[in-house]
Amino acid sequence: MSDAPCTTGTAPAPLPNAFMSHAIQICIVTRDYRRTIAGFLKLGIGPWRVYTLSPETVSNMTYRGKPSPHVMKTCLATMGGMEWEIVQPVEGPTIYDEFLAEHGEGVHHVAVSCAGLTWAEKIARFEAQGYHVVHSGSWLGQMPYAYFETENTTGTTFEIYDESVNFAMPEPEEWWPSANNPDV
Repeated sequence: MSDAPCTTGTAPAPLPNAFMSHAIQICIVTRDYRRTIAGFLKLGIGPWRVYTLSPETVSNMTYRGKPSPHVMKTCLATMGGMEWEIVQPVEGPTIYDEFLAEHGEGVHHVAVSCAGLTWAEKIARFEAQGYHVVHSGSWLGQMPYAYFETENTTGTTFEIYDESVNFAMPEPEEWWPSANNPDV
């Protein structure tokens, strides 16, 4: 037997098209955010901040390349270095409605960081791989976000978002749990 290391299939090759640095968020789409939050709280994941995203709080809303005002509940919790998100669509056509119709409730997307790239460069890198923006907007005019149509080739949707340097999370509409709803 040779003492030379085997190189066939045992060492990773660098990816020339790699531009995502790490996963930063996992999102669950649901028909009832309160029920879903209650399930996560049973697992010790929380507390949850609840927001309504709508044309009043999100500018430049698009869906499949066209302006599309819509409303959704967005719930956020942090666990270690990962953010969990729960989305419940409320009004207007969205990729969340599509997902619920096709798959039912479940994991909808993974948000990724593309460290060192500008917003335009991030969009361009996805599009260079053949993935186009399917849903987008800018929360409070300070946090642009975009979802890419990656589900057919990866099994899930990928999202990117950028927080401006001065972005501060607004006070949520609800906290779960809170003094008003401790028994979820």
